[in-house]
Amino acid sequence: MNKLDKESVIGISALLVHAANIDEIYSDHEKDLIKDFIKSYLNNEDTNKILKKAEEIENNSNQLLNYTNIIKQNSIDIKKDIIEHLWKVIISDNSVDQYESNLMRRICGLIYFPDKECAEIKLKLINSK
Repeated sequence: MNKLDKESVIGISALLVHAANIDEIYSDHEKDLIKDFIKSYLNNEDTNKILKKAEEIENNSNQLLNYTNIIKQNSIDIKKDIIEHLWKVIISDNSVDQYESNLMRRICGLIYFPDKECAEIKLKLINSK
């Protein structure tokens, strides 16, 4: 899998923070899942520092979906990995509300990721819990 640069990882992490926050419960478990994402691309970086930066971006940005442009330019493997991490964060509380589903639909549309494949990833993760 090709790598993402630090700026991209921070931007995508902000998107993950947004997905975690959408149901207004931002748990430690969700933070750990986001740190796992960060570690998978930047294993020598301070994940807490990067998470803090991502949280600041998410706090100050109603332009969050701009980060989908970063994702759009990457390979299908990286897109798949990001979609998988987004779903992990969303389903970590064992429920998916309409806002979370809507966010995923919008992100998939913006990065040209097939809905069918997005649904398959979600099901796979739910069934593996």
